[in-house]
Amino acid sequence: MTNDWHPKPGDKFVRLPRTKAHPLRRVLGVFSLFSAGYGNVGSSIYYALGLVALVALGATPVVLLIAGIFFIFTALSYAEGTSMMPEAGGSASFARHAFNDLFASTTGWALAFSYIVTIAISAYAVPSYLGYFWSPLKDSAMVGTFAAMGIVFFLMCLNVIGVKESSILNSIFAVLDVVTQLLIIILAILFLFNGDILIQRITGYWPAWPELIFGIAVATIAYTGVETISQLAEETKRPTVNAPRALVLMMVVVLLLFSGVAVAGFSAMTPLEMASEWARDPIAGIAYGLNAVIVPEEAAAGLSSNPEIAIVIAALLGGLLDFVPILVAILAATILLIATNAGLMGISRLTFSLGRFQLIPLALSAIHPRFKTPYRSVIIFALIAICLLIPGFFASNIFIHLGGLYAFGSLLAFALAHASILRLRIKQPELPRPFKVKGNIKIGGHALPVTTILGLVATTVIWVIVLIMQPYARWVGFGWMAFGFIVYFIFRRRKNLSLTQTAPEIKVSVD
Repeated sequence: MTNDWHPKPGDKFVRLPRTKAHPLRRVLGVFSLFSAGYGNVGSSIYYALGLVALVALGATPVVLLIAGIFFIFTALSYAEGTSMMPEAGGSASFARHAFNDLFASTTGWALAFSYIVTIAISAYAVPSYLGYFWSPLKDSAMVGTFAAMGIVFFLMCLNVIGVKESSILNSIFAVLDVVTQLLIIILAILFLFNGDILIQRITGYWPAWPELIFGIAVATIAYTGVETISQLAEETKRPTVNAPRALVLMMVVVLLLFSGVAVAGFSAMTPLEMASEWARDPIAGIAYGLNAVIVPEEAAAGLSSNPEIAIVIAALLGGLLDFVPILVAILAATILLIATNAGLMGISRLTFSLGRFQLIPLALSAIHPRFKTPYRSVIIFALIAICLLIPGFFASNIFIHLGGLYAFGSLLAFALAHASILRLRIKQPELPRPFKVKGNIKIGGHALPVTTILGLVATTVIWVIVLIMQPYARWVGFGWMAFGFIVYFIFRRRKNLSLTQTAPEIKVSVD
C-alpha cells in the first residue's frame, strides 16, 4: 500500500524532519528519574500488599519475592531498550523498532490500559487512608468510591488546564516515603518481629495452588510504574547512561523496601486481618498494629536498664507511635494522589508519542490551543478510569478485579517489551547498547540475554494464568484490545497507511 498521506490545512500535525532539534528539554538527572519512577512503583505498596493478601494470604511475602524477581528481569530489559532508543513510548517504542507499527500499536494500547487501571486503583486506595480522619471514607463503599471518582475528575481538570510535574516535589516525597517505610520496618523488627510467629503465619495460612499462582500474577501490581523512567527518556540528560542507572537504583531500593514492609506487615497482623480490615490500606494496618502492640514503657525497659534513660526513651517512643499513623495517612494519600496524577500524565506522554508515530488517531493527541495540553486523551482516558470505579458502589470484589485488569495490560506490555529486546538482538546486533544485559546464551549465532528470555516466558505464562482465572479481566481486557485494533485499523486505512509498515514521524503543532 502506498504511503501518500500529507497534512491538510488546519491539521494539528506537521512533518517532523529527522534532523530537527529535540522538541523536549533534557533536564532530568539520575535522582530525578529515580524519584519519578519510585513515586510510581513505590506508591503501589500502599495498596498492593493488601491486594495480594486477598488472594495469596500467607504466601504474600513469597509471591511478592517471586514477582520481584520478574521485576528485575523487566527492569533490565527496559534499561537496555531505553539506552538504545531514549524516546517517549517505552515498550511501544521498543516494539516499533523491533517489529512493526501493528506490534507497536498493540503494545501501546496495552500500556494505555495499565495506565488507566493504575489511575483507578491508586485513586480507589486514597479514601481508605484518609479514613483515619473521617471513617466513612474507609467504611462506606458509596462514600469511598464517590471520593475516588472525584479525585480522578479533579486531576483530569488539572491536567487539561496544565499541571507541571515537579522533579523537586517528586524527590522530596520519594525521600520522605523511603524514610517512613524504613521507620516502620525498623520499629516492626525491633519490637514485633518473631521468626516463629512469622513462619506460622506464612505456613498456617498457605493458599491452595490456584490462589498461589494467581497471587503471583496479582503481585506484579506491586511493581507498577517500571515504564515511567522510559517515558521520561526524552526529558533526560544523557539518557543512554542516566536512564539505566535510575532503573537499576529503583530496582534495588524497591526490592529491599518491599521485602521489609512485607515482613513488617506479617509481624503486625495476621494474613486474614490484612486481607479483610486492612486490604485497601495495609500500611495503615501496620501503623495501627505498632501502636496497639508496642507498650512504650516495656519496650524502653528492654532497650535500657537505666530508669532515667528508659523514661526518656518511653516518652519519645510513645510520641513516635502516636505520630506514625497520622504520618502514614497523610503520606500515603499524598503519594497515591501523585501516582494517580502520574498515571494521567503518563497517558498524555504515551498518546503524544503514539500520535507522533501515527499509531493512534491524530485527534487523540491534539493539543489544546490555550492550555497546550493533550486534553482529549486526558479527558477520554480519565473518564474510562472513572467508569472502572463504578462497580465499587455495589461489588465487594472490585479491588481484585482492578488488580486483574492491571495484570492483563501490564503483563502484555512487559511480554512484548521482552520480545522486542530479543528481536532487536537478532535484527540489529550492531546497534549501540550503552547498557547491555549480561549473561547471554548463543541461539542461532545471536547473543540473547537469559534474563530477557526468562522474563518473556514468565510474563507470558502469568498473563495466560490471568486470562484463565479472571473472567472479568479476560473479557474487559480483550474488549479493550479489540476496540484498540478496530480504531487503529480504521485510522490507518483512512490515512492510506499500511497496518504494519513504519509510518512517517510527525509532531504536534499548536501554532
